[in-house]
Order: sequence, then structure tokens, then C-alpha cells
Amino acid sequence: MTSMPPTPRLAFDPLERAGELWEERIGDATAMRLATSIMRVQQLVIGRLDAALKPHGITFARFEVLRLISFSREGRLPLSKIGERLMVHPTSVTNAIDRLETHGLVVREPDPADRRRTFAALTPEGERVVEAATEALMDVQFGVAELDADDQQAAYTLLRGLRQVDFT
Repeated sequence: MTSMPPTPRLAFDPLERAGELWEERIGDATAMRLATSIMRVQQLVIGRLDAALKPHGITFARFEVLRLISFSREGRLPLSKIGERLMVHPTSVTNAIDRLETHGLVVREPDPADRRRTFAALTPEGERVVEAATEALMDVQFGVAELDADDQQAAYTLLRGLRQVDFT
């Protein structure tokens, strides 16, 4: 297992202190504490994931695209489906595919049945990178190694309600 460098610790929890000040000056801090905690954890986890993926020349966002394509039955996906499944804007998908294509990890394929649709497919190098990157992420337990398996499952279950909200 690859270990992450220790994170410098403050003598106090800045989020807890912010919550105390919020309650003193504004009111109930429950929702603010949770939202701020989620955002901070997201920053930390993305940083860990991107560090694990850096030797493979990709970010976590690009890994998600590669892995999603690798899971497809046909070995390719329409760009529109990638955006839907990753819940990101089409522009983000286009940018990710542009970068992955530049690095020789995916190719665009026109849909012969519908000229408006374009597929993304992995190249052999893309297949190699996604497999190596997956191992790297597994080695760091996707950046959440501080939580045991039961806590990871509990957090996943707890956050399901927030994930399933339709923001469109």
C-alpha cells in the first residue's frame, strides 16, 4: 500500500471553530458544518486521488471517463452518455476527451447512424493506463483509508440522499 505524506495539523479544528462563531453570531450551524465538512473532505480526497494518479498522467476526473468507457459493453460510449453518467456538463466531457485524445488514451469515433453523435473509445494505451491507475487508487483506498470499511459504507449510505437530488 502506498502511504500518503502526513498532513500538517492545526492545534484546533478550523471547521469546529467556524461552527462556534456561526452559532454565536448567526444561529444554528448544523447545516453549515456539514456542508463545509463535505467540501473540505472533497478537497482532501481529490488531492490524494490526483497525487496517486499523477504518475499515470491523468487526473481523477479523467480516470472516471476512462473507467466509465472501459465498463461499456461495446468498448465505447457516446459523449452525451459520459456526461449523463458522470453528472457533468457537456463542456467538461468535451474538455476531458480532448485531453485524453491528445495523450493517446481515447479516440473519437463518429456514429455512422447519427452524424450528431460521437463516441469515445479507449486506445490500447488508454486501456493500460486505466488498469494501472485503478491499481494506484486501490493502493490508497481511494483516499479514504482513515475510515474503516464499516464507516466507509455508513458514509456512502448517509450521503446517498444528497447524491440523488436532481439539480437540473
